[in-house]
Amino acid sequence: MFAHIRVLIVALMTAGPAQAQAQDQAQVPATAPAKPVKMVVLGDSLSAGLGLSAPAAFPARLQKALSDKGIKVDMINAGVSGDTTSGGRDRLDWSIPEGTEAVILELGANDALRGIDPAVTRAALTEILTRLKARKIAVLLCGMLAPPNYGSEYAARFNAIYPELSKSFGVPLYPFFLEGVAADAKLNQPDGIHPTPEGVDVIVKNILPMVEAFLGTISGQRS
Repeated sequence: MFAHIRVLIVALMTAGPAQAQAQDQAQVPATAPAKPVKMVVLGDSLSAGLGLSAPAAFPARLQKALSDKGIKVDMINAGVSGDTTSGGRDRLDWSIPEGTEAVILELGANDALRGIDPAVTRAALTEILTRLKARKIAVLLCGMLAPPNYGSEYAARFNAIYPELSKSFGVPLYPFFLEGVAADAKLNQPDGIHPTPEGVDVIVKNILPMVEAFLGTISGQRS
């Protein structure tokens, strides 16, 4: 399993345009909401903070970065280590409490690592997005890419999921959650898989402009 993960991470080092795409999408004037946004990060171990203290996990560090900019959010870490998109779908109702206004959706890495049929992944993400839309909850979708060892056909089918769902549901896409961190030994724990606190901070720094713009849209919806 670790070998597959390392192959995935090395392959994703070629995803350089991801940050540029995210920055392009973030070039939207953002006005921070006047009152805290109720936000949930729905994800796997990358969000849960496997191997880290709770304050060092992605949701907590993102909340701190936003607070430093004067943007207040009530953050819930709904990351579950080992979770797949199907698992996230199955626990959606109790993971996303009533009153939630925004969700950062970070799921799919384990689907790719296990070679789950991309049709299954697409269906699960589609149901998650459909149900969140019905609840009028804004979503920022975080993308993942498939490892090359499952073949080009699998990779093409899997990699198309996130941009296509982003377009069809009209939700912003951060193309690659591990941008700037994957395969950098200094930014990963000894397993070579999960980010260190420093790695999490890189993720937060890279995604922050898009999150600010995302929260700005929520401010517009409130007014």
